Amino acid sequence: MSAPLAHTDQLIDHLFRRQSGKMVAVLTHLFGISELALVEDVVQESFLYALQTWKLRGIPNNAEAWLLQVAKNKAIDHLRRKQYHQRYLQQATSNMAETIDVFFHDQEMADSQLRMIFACCHPQLKEADQLALTLNLVFSFSIAEIARALVTTESQVQKRLFRAKALLKTGEIQLEIPAGASLASRSETVYTVLYLLFNEGYCSTKADAFIRHDLCMEAMRCCKLLGEHKQTAGPPVFALLALMCFHAARFNSRIDAGDEMILLQHQDRSSWDHELMDVGRRYLEQSADGTFISRYHLEASIAAEHALAKSFDSTNWPRLLFLFDLLVQLYPSPVAMLNRAVVLAENDNVQQAIAAVLHIPGIELLLQTQHLYSAVLGDLYAKLSEQVKALEYFQQAQSLTRSQAEQKLLHQKIAALKRE
Repeated sequence: MSAPLAHTDQLIDHLFRRQSGKMVAVLTHLFGISELALVEDVVQESFLYALQTWKLRGIPNNAEAWLLQVAKNKAIDHLRRKQYHQRYLQQATSNMAETIDVFFHDQEMADSQLRMIFACCHPQLKEADQLALTLNLVFSFSIAEIARALVTTESQVQKRLFRAKALLKTGEIQLEIPAGASLASRSETVYTVLYLLFNEGYCSTKADAFIRHDLCMEAMRCCKLLGEHKQTAGPPVFALLALMCFHAARFNSRIDAGDEMILLQHQDRSSWDHELMDVGRRYLEQSADGTFISRYHLEASIAAEHALAKSFDSTNWPRLLFLFDLLVQLYPSPVAMLNRAVVLAENDNVQQAIAAVLHIPGIELLLQTQHLYSAVLGDLYAKLSEQVKALEYFQQAQSLTRSQAEQKLLHQKIAALKRE
């Protein structure tokens, strides 16, 4: 083991995000979905034990393997303490450790996690409950993080999780990757969960981290698992992977050394990961099989246009507007409508862009709760030199965002307007 480190808390938080979902998936597969409460307890105990032990003894060289071993041992201990398992254990204790070891092989962990994702997206659960449950169980989102991702209240999230876990405990839902129509009915929710997970990493709502690489990498890893599994591979999966690759390729250019945001028009395109962009293009080509166009095909095509442009000014804005028109027509959402308005402005239609934002369904509530809508309106009014309105919207956006990087950027825009 290494010497005790000052950043033990941060490491455990990072490992909890990366490993706890895998551990829950594998142990649930082993013990049955009706034992979900026991599994969650075992995983929590493992991380609490790590927090206590590593500060005293130091962090083990292979922290992930250590956590898996502790989880396995605690699972066996829990079984031994349950009266109705005694006879079974007397007969099978000799090979119990070996049996559980099989479940912790990399491939089995991957399969178990896919089974858990599809179980959480079972049609017996309401769609909102499916999303909340998957983010919580598989990706270890907190109640607050789920509430922000789904644009709802924490009390609503708690109710959704209570309902969903109560249904899981009945044992009516199987841990399996479905086939045929059942697979198709669940897949869209699975894609949505991975999309939300990546977005939370790409534009984090966490105050001190504008980009959360671990969330993005986890979303990409799980999406890649779907793309590699014969039952779940398909054009929408490859399109979603392409979208993630195009966005992830720009990580290094989005934040400077002082943790300040760099807008797309000011980013150093030579720092973009062009190898990852090539991977994204290959996935986009792979997604072209078939006749169905998903929202991910359109969004990946939009991201590809930005990746192909040699500079911000040479971006094919008419082409982007065409793609956004399709996206809004086929898959309308407030975010898509907002981004379309930004592209409208780049096509020299600023007044139309403002009107488009103000006509987004539910815009009054969105302006009160989501900073992006106010921030975009601030930019649009600034383009028209309407300083009073621009300041009003920038200040409103600044009051709504928790991100320190976004607050800094908005502060700079406000200061620049006041100097004019």
